[in-house]
Amino acid sequence: MFQIHHPLRRLLALAMLGALVLLVSACAPSLPRSYVVLLPDADGSVGQVIVSGQKGQQVLTRAGQVAAIDGHELKAELPAPQIDAVFGEARAALPAPPEHVQLYFFSGSTRLTRESEAQFSRLVSRLRGPDALPVLAAVVIGHTDTVGSAEDNLVLSAQRAKVVADRLRASGLKFSSLTMESHGKSNPLVPTRDGVDEPRNRRVQITLH
Repeated sequence: MFQIHHPLRRLLALAMLGALVLLVSACAPSLPRSYVVLLPDADGSVGQVIVSGQKGQQVLTRAGQVAAIDGHELKAELPAPQIDAVFGEARAALPAPPEHVQLYFFSGSTRLTRESEAQFSRLVSRLRGPDALPVLAAVVIGHTDTVGSAEDNLVLSAQRAKVVADRLRASGLKFSSLTMESHGKSNPLVPTRDGVDEPRNRRVQITLH
């Protein structure tokens, strides 16, 4: 049994957990034919994998640490070059993690701040670039600060989401799907008391897949 305590992109392990794990063949004579290895994330951080089987339970917490699929301990760690040799192709095939972009608005308005206008232009230019994916899935979520009633803020956040979604459509980018949500003041980026004018909560979040 495996217990995964980390996002998917931070590890590859046994295929019996579907997309979370990967069955691999050992390329070192000291390792069994099949084993579980904990791989680092792109930023070097790692999580934790617990491998349980008929011969025991092992907790993997270090990048390159391995365990046999039957749970017995393997006193070995794969060095970075061997990890790249064994897992490089599989890691390259993993989907990129979602990208989150925050755009901010003037108080009580659907007008982006000057900084966010520039950020939106840079985003569109980058997504039009030669290395960009031709088709994107986007989720646009509108938010407000806590000034005003819940009903008014729900309407305002929906208007903000629509403004950004309309501009994305008009930019010429191709989307496999583009959906909108309106959260009003219910999910602030910066938790505040009711009635607080917090600029970081007046936002639209764009999530690109």
